[in-house]
Amino acid sequence: MMSQLWAGLFSLVLIFGLGSSPKALACEIREPIVFAGLNWDSSAFHTAVAQRILRDGMGCAVDQLPGATIPLHNGMVKGDIHIVMEVWLSNESKTWLDGIAAGKVASIGVNMADAVQAWYVPKYLVEGPDAPGKGLRSVADLPRFKALFADPEEPGKGRFYNCMAGWACEPLNTKRLAGYGLSEHFTNVRPGSGAALDAAIISALKRRKPILFYYWGPSWLLGQYASELIALEEPAFDPKDWAALMAATDPAKVKVATSFPVVDIVIGVNQAFIQKAPTIAKFLRNYRTNNRIVSEALASMQTGKLSADGAARLFLLNHPEVWEKWVTPDVVKRVRLSLG
Repeated sequence: MMSQLWAGLFSLVLIFGLGSSPKALACEIREPIVFAGLNWDSSAFHTAVAQRILRDGMGCAVDQLPGATIPLHNGMVKGDIHIVMEVWLSNESKTWLDGIAAGKVASIGVNMADAVQAWYVPKYLVEGPDAPGKGLRSVADLPRFKALFADPEEPGKGRFYNCMAGWACEPLNTKRLAGYGLSEHFTNVRPGSGAALDAAIISALKRRKPILFYYWGPSWLLGQYASELIALEEPAFDPKDWAALMAATDPAKVKVATSFPVVDIVIGVNQAFIQKAPTIAKFLRNYRTNNRIVSEALASMQTGKLSADGAARLFLLNHPEVWEKWVTPDVVKRVRLSLG
């Protein structure tokens, strides 16, 4: 028995190193920290990175509740969920805005400052001597080209692939479709999942078929297919028109639309939770990535068949110059040890 005890102690010395072991783990929050498990890859990646740092570096218990934007924002307001790693400020749900106004939730840090959103068509439709959509450059041109995107289920209309049902960008794109005067020309297709939208886009690209769709970046799809796509031109971003779009409750009454702004993606927190956790709050305020880093991670998930947690581990191994600025040296040591 004594020999086994000494062997165990010796192993610990080898693992941590004499005189260099980090302080004992002591999370300032006893309850599990619950993340919003939003159903898109970049959010899953950021959630996995933050959970690894909190769990392995700070000794915290972590969990997540999967779902779509609006119900998860509702959970944040209620306090059932503590942290959401991506809030797209241009697409804030009414639930989130009401939660901000009531002091229930808050933005605590900027995750990314260079996210983009647009409506896209394949480049082969509009470029080249035989391009069937030559002359299609902007949303204003779409009525003339609706036959190119013909919806087999609604003759006389084109098909527009919106973002997923349940995402905050879906009603926003619906209102933009009306504001651009396109509702009478295009059916508004709302895919049931991100995978369904991706499948429709990739299928069209592989068969060199027409497709009109909404997408966002950073994303693995834009990272992989950017050279094959063109973002349609839109009127310059107008804050007043954008505010009217956000406030509108009946898409049929929207008469004016504007382009998406290039916006910050912020980290959101439940106010009551974060006030009890100043160390965690400081970590989240320091958390900062960019389009390039995230696209790299998403590509590794797609092409390397990695899970979000696998991509998070790869990021922590490959980019210490990024994440080590977010936390204390003791946390850095513990995370490094956990990576092996």
